[in-house]
Amino acid sequence: MRRRDPRRWLRGRRQARARVRIVRETQPEPAPDGSVTSRQVADVTLPRAELDRIWTPVYLERLARTYWRFLTRISLGLLRVLYTDSSREIVLLGRPLTLLRFRVPEYDTHADGGSVTWRIDRGLLVAPAGRGRGYLRIAVERPPAAPSDGPEVTGRVTSEVANFYPAIAGWGWFARIGRYVYAATQLRIHVVITHAFLRSLARLDLAESRVGALATAPDAEPAEPPNRRTAGS
Repeated sequence: MRRRDPRRWLRGRRQARARVRIVRETQPEPAPDGSVTSRQVADVTLPRAELDRIWTPVYLERLARTYWRFLTRISLGLLRVLYTDSSREIVLLGRPLTLLRFRVPEYDTHADGGSVTWRIDRGLLVAPAGRGRGYLRIAVERPPAAPSDGPEVTGRVTSEVANFYPAIAGWGWFARIGRYVYAATQLRIHVVITHAFLRSLARLDLAESRVGALATAPDAEPAEPPNRRTAGS
C-alpha cells in the first residue's frame, strides 16, 4: 500500500480556506413507480468575512459551473458538458452519447440561501418513463446571524437528485432486480463523486460562469436578489 506523502497533505491544508463536514443521511427507498431520490449534504465552515464576500447571486451561478467543471476533471475529460440555449448535456466524449440532458437552470435566491435546479429532460441514463421528469438541485443555506456569533460561520450545501428514473433499473418484471443493480453501481458512483465535489469546496475555488445570467451586478449585495431566474451555468 502506497504511503501518504505528508507534504501533500500540508499543501492541501494550506490551500483550504474552509472546512467541510459531510452530513450522513439515510437515503430514501425507491418509490413504487420506480423513481429514486438521493441527497448528499455537507456543512461548510469558513470565516464570516469570506462568506459575506461571496454571498451574492453571481456566486450561486459560479457554484453551479464549478459542479460541471468538477465532473469533467474527476472523469479525466471523459465526461463533458455541452451548452445550448435550451439545455445542458452530459456526454461521454461527445454526441450522440448523451448520458443526461437537462433543461436550462433555474435560480431561486433569498436572503438566507438559494438554489439552482436543472430539470431532467432525457438521456441514455434515463428510463423512458422518466423523460421530462425529475431534477438535479444544488442548494446553499446560511444560518441567521446572532450577536454571539464568532468570526466563523457554518453554511449548508445540499446536492439532490429527485424523481429520477434510472434506465439501468429497468422496468416491468426486471425492476425488482434492476433497483439493486442501480443501487450497487450508478447510485454508489454518484454518491462518491458528489461527496468528493462537496469536499472540494474547502478551497472555495469557484469557476467563472459560462453564461453569466446573474452577473449583471457581481459586487451587489444579495438583499434584493431576483427570486427566480432561468438560464446560466
